[in-house]
Amino acid sequence: MTPEERARQSAEAMWSTDKASQDLGMRIDQVGPGTAMLSMQVQDRMLNGHGICHGGFIFTLADSAFAFACNSYNEVTVGQETQATFLSPGQPGERMTATAVEQARTGRSGVYDVTVTGEDGRKIALFRGLSRTITGQHFEEKTDA
Repeated sequence: MTPEERARQSAEAMWSTDKASQDLGMRIDQVGPGTAMLSMQVQDRMLNGHGICHGGFIFTLADSAFAFACNSYNEVTVGQETQATFLSPGQPGERMTATAVEQARTGRSGVYDVTVTGEDGRKIALFRGLSRTITGQHFEEKTDA
């Protein structure tokens, strides 16, 4: 199995039970070893009192991209610490895209940076996630024995 196939199969296994991301209308646009790109359209129910996307929804999109990137090796991996900086508001009706990129992965720990952008390419948020691999796999891999 290639690393790309492993990442896709891991994403499919996770997506099948990820009700939070599904219910928010997210979609997986790309996934690869240590990377993921998810997008989500800002719906009226996601707007705050200022008429812009509530930061919690922006954070959730970034967190989901982080999750798919750090779980792309068929090892169950969870977030250990996360942080987000909001730069620009998500606008009603626009599709936001979160692109997660692995910065480091050593032993059971990983560091991932996620950039959330608007349809016009502006940066909406920068997110950093620290991951920790725990016991388990997303699917059973066949070994050549």
